[in-house]
Parts: sequence; C-alpha cells; structure tokens
Amino acid sequence: MTATDLSLAKHDAVRLFERKRLIGFGIPTVILIYLTYIFFVFDLPGLAQRANIENAVTLASDSWSHKIHVTRDNRSGDVTYAVEGERKGRYPEGQRPAWVTGQDVITIDLGGEHIVRYLPESRTEIEIPGFPLIQVQAEGRNLVNNLPDDLPDWISASNRRIGITTPEGRITLTGARTEVFNYFPGWELFWFTLDSPYHGQGLGKILFGERLDPNQSNLTGALSDWWNNAMWRHKDVAWAIGETILMAFLGTMGAALIALPLAFLAAKRFSPILLLRAATRRLFDFVRGVDALIWTVVLARAFGPGPLTGALAILITDTGTFGKTFSEALENVDEKQIEGVASTGAKPLQRYRFGVIPQVVPVLLAQVLYFLESNTRSATIIGAITGGGIGLMLTQAIQTQKDWEEVAYYIVLIVVMVMFMDWVSGWLRGKLIGRKD
Repeated sequence: MTATDLSLAKHDAVRLFERKRLIGFGIPTVILIYLTYIFFVFDLPGLAQRANIENAVTLASDSWSHKIHVTRDNRSGDVTYAVEGERKGRYPEGQRPAWVTGQDVITIDLGGEHIVRYLPESRTEIEIPGFPLIQVQAEGRNLVNNLPDDLPDWISASNRRIGITTPEGRITLTGARTEVFNYFPGWELFWFTLDSPYHGQGLGKILFGERLDPNQSNLTGALSDWWNNAMWRHKDVAWAIGETILMAFLGTMGAALIALPLAFLAAKRFSPILLLRAATRRLFDFVRGVDALIWTVVLARAFGPGPLTGALAILITDTGTFGKTFSEALENVDEKQIEGVASTGAKPLQRYRFGVIPQVVPVLLAQVLYFLESNTRSATIIGAITGGGIGLMLTQAIQTQKDWEEVAYYIVLIVVMVMFMDWVSGWLRGKLIGRKD
C-alpha cells in the first residue's frame, strides 16, 4: 500500500468518525428540539395549571366508595335519604341511616365532630372543627349566610350556591335544596336494593335460614333480586357484554370470510390479470385506510344505531387488513405441494382446497384469532357510538358524572372480558394450530 493509499484511507476514516459524531450529536438535538416544540404547542404549563387535583381525588374516591345523600327540599321541608341520590336507592318510608337523628331538627353526624343540622324554615347550621359555626338561610333562590369574606379553599360560596368539602363528607346548598353527601367504602346495594327482603341478610341466612319470602326459596329469590337489581342492572350489563362480544365476532369472522376469496384475486401467483390485482389491492387499501370509528359514524347515519352497525364497521375495516395479510400468505405458499395435488388429476378448485388452503390455514387462523381478541376492545368504543354493548353503558355512566363506582364496575368487566377473550383465543389457537414446545 502506497503513502497515497494510506492518506486516502486515513482521510476516509476521519470523515467516517466525524459523520458518526455528527449523527450522535444531531439525533439527540433533533429529539430535544421536538420535545421543546411539543412542550409549548400543547401548552403543558397551562395544562398543569388547569389541572384540578381535588376533582381527580373526588372521582377516585367515588370509584371505590358510595355516597348516602340526605336531601332537604327547602320549599316543602321534606327530607329524603338515598344511596347515590337515586330514587331506586331511596330508603323506605320511616327508615333512615343511624347517623341521622331528630324530627323537627334533623341532625346529621358525619363523624370527626362534623355536624349538619336542618333547622325549621329552611335554615341550616354546619359545625366544622376549627371553623366558626356556619349558618345559612334559604330565601327563594338566594342564600343568606354568615361566611367570612376570606374563605378557605374547601368552601366555595355565592348568593345562589354554597359548596363545602370536608374529609368527612360534602355539603351543597342552593335555594331549592340542601344536600349532604356522606361517604362509605364499598359498592352499596351491589347485591340487593333496599326494598329487597334479602338486603342486609348474611349468606348463611340466605342459604340455610328460614324463608324470607314465603312464595319462593331464599336462593331463588336472592338470585332473582340480584339479577334484576334496579341500580346496578346486572341483567342489562350481561346483555351488553354479550352484544359487545357478538359485534367483535360477527365483524371479525365476516371479514375473514369475505377477505379470503378476494385475497386470491390480489395474489400475483393466483391472479395473472394485472388490472384485477391492482383493483383488489386498492380496495383493500381503501377500506382499511379509513378507521373503524369513521366507518361507524358513516354507517350509523346510513343504517341507524345498533350492534349490527358496529359489526359492519369492524367487518369493513378488517376485510382490508385480512385481504392484505392473506394475499401475502398466498404469495409464499410452496409450489411443490400444489403440484403434488395436481398430479392426482385434481381440478383448479381442488388444488386450492387441498394444496393451498392447508398451507395458509395457520397464518389465517392466527390472524383471525388475534383480531377477534383485539376487536373485543374496539367493540367497546364502537358500541359507545352506535348505541350498543358495554361501551354505551360506560359512556352513559361517565356522562352523568355521578356514580363513578358504576364506571369502575364497567371498566373491571371490560378488562375481565378482554382477558377472557385472550384466553379463549389462545386456547383455540392451541387446539387448531398447535403449540410449539
């Protein structure tokens, strides 16, 4: 090697190291610039300022607890007691929680020396440790109170509404009504509502005790009351989960049945006509290029809401995806197996049936089963748009912003449903395709 060659090699090596240093410095710099751009474009400082931690804590606590509402109508003076404030969870006439006492003056003991009194003539007194006695008088739509001008963060007040949040409970006052929310852990009335004879009865008494309803056995009555629970709607929830799984199943299997014959038209080995192949592939690109949620909106306008609309949206999108996947699998089949079937005198359809399909079945089944599991999740969101399935019930519970324990309940059921479909998919894959050790 001459000196000139060594000089050129050294020059190339120096340039290579400089290029690597430039890349090593340039990539982190580009990432840092991009992150800085995101920081300002998405207004992350403003987002942090707008975040309401108190609301987040309230929603989190609502997900694992329940509230008992003690509500006074300031116009009529009537006081009602209800779990979550629902009419379906109202205490029967003459019954009320043990921490509420009195007749003319209703005393509500929230615990921790937090006391609320409903006085005659729409007056309210609130005792909170370390704070002066709060007195509020409802006069028409307005509230007259003795609150100081400098209020703590846990009190919001105007002449129309007063809100007080304490560790023991919350109080809201308006001209129309005064309401106290007392929190307790657990999902109250999950099993039986207050009007059920089985409410408050232990499992042992239901199974082995005397009949609580003379017309039927305890077990039969308890199952009936639980299944028809008006607050938690277990029957409706079970039906909604069935609709969600049905949407995913119909959409996935329908897409697979449509995509398989079309995949032969898109595969070069089985479709020699260029124009036909190109048209089929562009069709696959079109239907899978539009997200399933967009198809859901379009189909809902065309056919109306319902589970079938959601199934069609999944079918259309997955037809494009399956068509592309299946056609690629067909391109890679072994020609020798097809020739072996042809040597027996088999016709073209028989060659496809016995020479091609057995080769691509493992790929097809693996894709179909994976998408069935994935579409179970997608059907939840699609159901919220089309008006079917557990997704609709979840959306309705979120929109009310009242019973967040129901939101938690539906989320848990969705996770369990997805886990179940994952298990079923794996089990079927093992049975139909086999497992590798």
